Amino acid sequence: MCANYTPTRADRLNEFFGAWPLRADYVDDAYPGHLAPIVRADADERLAELAVFGLIPRWSRDGKNYRQCYNARLETVAEKPSFRDPWRQQQRCIVPADAFFEPNYETGKAVRWRIERADGAPMAIAGLWERWRAPSGEIVSSFSMLTINADPHPVMNRFHAPGDEKRSVVLLADDDVQRWLERGPADDLRALIAPFPPELVRTACDPRPPRRAAV
Repeated sequence: MCANYTPTRADRLNEFFGAWPLRADYVDDAYPGHLAPIVRADADERLAELAVFGLIPRWSRDGKNYRQCYNARLETVAEKPSFRDPWRQQQRCIVPADAFFEPNYETGKAVRWRIERADGAPMAIAGLWERWRAPSGEIVSSFSMLTINADPHPVMNRFHAPGDEKRSVVLLADDDVQRWLERGPADDLRALIAPFPPELVRTACDPRPPRRAAV
């Protein structure tokens, strides 16, 4: 699972993914509920837009589903009510990330670790997007990251609580990004949804600074 990541900045979105966001006023440290950029296909072009981290299904009453829908499991994405419509309607996107964070318990307690590409390039995380109409009439875009089992993965099996299933986001290869974004049956793209090569990333302990006490 991934509930915390560093969105790629606007200039790097254009450099690496060929898309400029209409807005660049988004957070450096994203959690569910935050606005962050996604890249999706728009006709023959790529469009970058800000969306809520955590997918809000069209049938949501209050828009709070993002709290549970920030990750979509590959094993159930086609059946889960929150994700099956975006999956079947081919509403695929990439989530550009400079890093993502996971808890490591090797010291006996949860310590935040940073995972990033070894070459410093942004990662293209496979995602799904959706649009929801709020009671006010506002149209809200949102997204979820796709995840797969990572029990045997030599990098990702170091994270999450002992005894829990190990999960990993799907890092698309550079040459697979366009195929993921193009319209086409989702089942034809399952070959792209695979564990990433361990040498693709580097990891480091990156705990949060202690909070300052209120004065």
